[in-house]
Amino acid sequence: MIQRLLTALLLILGLLAVLLLLPGAVALPVFALFLLGGAWEWSGFVAGAARWQRLAYVTVVGVLMGATYYLAAAAGYKLNTLFLTSVVFWVLALVPLARFPITVPDMAVRIAGILVLLPAWLALAGLLSASAAGPYWLLFLFVLVWSADIGAFFTGRAFGKRRLAPRVSPNKTWAGLFGGLGAAAVSAVGAAVVLDVDLMILVPFGIVVAGMSVVGDLVVSMFKRNAGLKDSGRLFPGHGGILDRVDSLAGAAPLFALGLDWFGLIL
Repeated sequence: MIQRLLTALLLILGLLAVLLLLPGAVALPVFALFLLGGAWEWSGFVAGAARWQRLAYVTVVGVLMGATYYLAAAAGYKLNTLFLTSVVFWVLALVPLARFPITVPDMAVRIAGILVLLPAWLALAGLLSASAAGPYWLLFLFVLVWSADIGAFFTGRAFGKRRLAPRVSPNKTWAGLFGGLGAAAVSAVGAAVVLDVDLMILVPFGIVVAGMSVVGDLVVSMFKRNAGLKDSGRLFPGHGGILDRVDSLAGAAPLFALGLDWFGLIL
């Protein structure tokens, strides 16, 4: 537990430094490299993939990230169709999740990785680039995801009995889910005050985004289990790999960016 907490603290401090201290021109490549590391880990979800195949997959993801970023910048980061498609993907992924264990074909695994990583990248890049307030909204997104995760962890340990998805993530419980959503709601109240946004908008929105972060966590866990893995990597002591840290964010970010535009808050 001590190792897990220390790693989490270092990650949070590093993220705050990237968001609040570095200019966007530097922060964007940092996020891009982080997600490319996630692409490398995702390529390991394909059984028997050779190193050159994994490098080719990362290259494809990198090219798509670069090309779509420039197209998004030219369009003023108006990517509602893409973000809505991403949300539909996460919702539809609940179907195989409910039926798990199933065998996911290798090509489906590769395509799913792109559908997970690319919209998340564009949401993060858009939030960071489209407005001077973007880094603060992005920080709110991270806080929402962290709150849901931390609230779920402690509530689940204290009160959890009925498992949420035992064949995919046996430690998650319904009590943890509701505890996490409650923690996210508290974070949204604080953000509404700081950002001067109507509570009646930001709190329900924050709860829904937090709920989608849980979906992201579970769906990525399904792909890990399909590959026979517990963690996506070993980069962070006590936390696993990059995907183990960004799975919830990948589920939440497209919906978050979409909602901010719908409500006229940013983008």
